[in-house]
Amino acid sequence: MIIIGEKINGAIPSIKQAIAEKNEGLIVERTIAQANAGAAFLDCAPSTATEIEYETMVWLIGLMQGCTDTPLCIDSPDANLLARIIEEDHLKRPGMVNSVNEEGTKCETIFPLIAGTDWEVVGLTCDQEGIPADPVKKVEIAKRIIDKAVKYGVELNKLHIDPCVMALATMPSAMSDFAYCIENIHAYAPEVKVTGAISNISFDMPARKYVNMNCMAYAIAAGLDSAIMDPCSDAMMGTIYACEALRMTDKGGRKYNRAYRKGLFGKK
Repeated sequence: MIIIGEKINGAIPSIKQAIAEKNEGLIVERTIAQANAGAAFLDCAPSTATEIEYETMVWLIGLMQGCTDTPLCIDSPDANLLARIIEEDHLKRPGMVNSVNEEGTKCETIFPLIAGTDWEVVGLTCDQEGIPADPVKKVEIAKRIIDKAVKYGVELNKLHIDPCVMALATMPSAMSDFAYCIENIHAYAPEVKVTGAISNISFDMPARKYVNMNCMAYAIAAGLDSAIMDPCSDAMMGTIYACEALRMTDKGGRKYNRAYRKGLFGKK
């Protein structure tokens, strides 16, 4: 499982406050914690007002790269801002772009820049009409994004399609819809990875961690490749390691036992 650490995001109240107050210590602390917990990429999402988003992202990139070598996932709804960050070489190493979708020309802006490079990219299953509720429509959008990636020469194993996990509280079929998308995206393009912001499914539910843990288990069984989540969550990391052992992708539970001994989830 490829873990994309979600904790440096201006949509989180504590990070929003840290950005406003230029609290470098909290940003650095959360960055190091996620890297040490096993994240493969670290989300860098200012989620600020448009007029300060560029400067804020550059500031965050500097702080995060100053304390870890873990690649960053630059995250913004503005494809032109993401392109500028890449073109100006603010990153020490290629990471991940989050995100493109079928709204406007986002694919056409980002794909030519990252084709033939080590950059990875997230594609959201939404278009000019927003996020469809129908999983069939989500898969149709995913196919269009995949076809554009092929057209522009982006390696499909560097494309992560995010089917936009819905909230169980408002959509009872949220989990089965997510699994449908995972399975059908893989059927269309096996090389493509499928990702998701797992905690979305538990929005407005009590005891959210249990919903998240079981969503993760079901999604892994359906073929989930990566996840946007909190790598410092014992419950979520324990679920991932246990699922990998049970499905024999971690034969003999070696990773599970090694993670347990290192204290990466739960208490010894």
